[in-house]
Amino acid sequence: MSVTEPSTTPQSGEPSLKRAIGPKLLILFVIGDILGTGIYATTGKVAGKVGGALWLPFVIGFVVAILTAASYVELVGKYPRAAGAALYTQKAFKVPFITFIVAFMVMCSGLSSASAAARAFSGDYLSELTGDALPPTLIAISFILVLAALNLRGVSESVKTNVVLTIVELTGLVIILAIGAWAVMSGDGEPSRLTDFEASGTGYALMTGVLGATALGFFAFVGFEDSVNMVEETKDPQRNFPRAIFLGVAITGTIYVLVALVSSLMVDHKTLSGSSGPLLEVVKAGGVDFPHKLFALIALFAVTNSALINIMMASRLCYGMANERILPSGMGRVLAKRRTPVVGIIFVSILAIGLVSTGEIEGLGDTTAFLLLCVFAVVNVAVLVLRRDPVDHAHFRTPTVLPVLGAITALILASPLADRPADVYIRAGVLLAIGIALWALNKVVMRTRGEEVA
Repeated sequence: MSVTEPSTTPQSGEPSLKRAIGPKLLILFVIGDILGTGIYATTGKVAGKVGGALWLPFVIGFVVAILTAASYVELVGKYPRAAGAALYTQKAFKVPFITFIVAFMVMCSGLSSASAAARAFSGDYLSELTGDALPPTLIAISFILVLAALNLRGVSESVKTNVVLTIVELTGLVIILAIGAWAVMSGDGEPSRLTDFEASGTGYALMTGVLGATALGFFAFVGFEDSVNMVEETKDPQRNFPRAIFLGVAITGTIYVLVALVSSLMVDHKTLSGSSGPLLEVVKAGGVDFPHKLFALIALFAVTNSALINIMMASRLCYGMANERILPSGMGRVLAKRRTPVVGIIFVSILAIGLVSTGEIEGLGDTTAFLLLCVFAVVNVAVLVLRRDPVDHAHFRTPTVLPVLGAITALILASPLADRPADVYIRAGVLLAIGIALWALNKVVMRTRGEEVA
């Protein structure tokens, strides 16, 4: 029996989002959502924290990611609606203030990630092509404006662009792996670096050093959680999301560990840590006649993909929260002709432009990871609480031990045990204060409209 897609949302009467994403496109979308700025730009910063054993934080990060991904898969199958963590938090705890804070943290994590990508775009990879003649901040702002325009055009155009960019960035990582394979066969590289820990001391000091590197490296894994905000634009989400998310995390996790091994094998960790384009350093050291400028161009496509998806996801989160009455209903306004969340796109793009000036790649990336680790802890608890809320359709159910471990590991990586710089906590604290102010403003708006305020 066929089902006709409704043309409007029941809550607001606005046009509904178009279901344009099939299973293959969704898998590529999830992979493209995860790949990008993290591996292309922060690999060197992770090396600066842990040393030559660069692969270890990515292995730990993969485990944490797959634990939380299992919780997201269960929840998106149970509640196939946009809004993601905000929706799950509200259903589990029914405390609107907590729901708003979680939603705001998710939004800010996407925007800080997009800002990190914008900074990466204006860094060493671009300098390889143009030199240092162009102002980095101006480049980053222009970059975000172009992506906002693409998002306004439509989800189909944005997702198809994502597919092209995903293939390009995968090609860049395959090049890195080919260089590593050539180095191994040629006897080049320095295998002893793979067990070299930069973290000083032993015991507690070594543990916090590794956890700090893992917390920063976890930035490379974020993205799979954003894909759940595309559920209202996906065909048959209960069937397609589990495979897409698990395959996406598994494929990217494997690639990350291999790229980390090759990077450490080919380049000293001090050289990697000093570059905002660490994989370009690997290409230069690889002994393979591959054009440096071409690889720099591939890397620029990769960070563009990260920013494109984060701007897209943040705008869909605005749309979903507006329909859940967490934000004013105006945030759910859809452009009638293109059926894209126009107000959400404009709003998050303005915030992203503001964030570009608040830090460099490492600080913005670590802020992204910290905010999402806090959210992941809540989501892993929510999946257990919501076991008391059965639904009338079949969906994936994760083994109970996985969300328990997911909550514990997320909290550890978000804690001071991860040896995180103070500026990351300060930035997150300021963002949280802004969130609280927006929550108060939303209550005032609802009262003026005569709407019920929880």
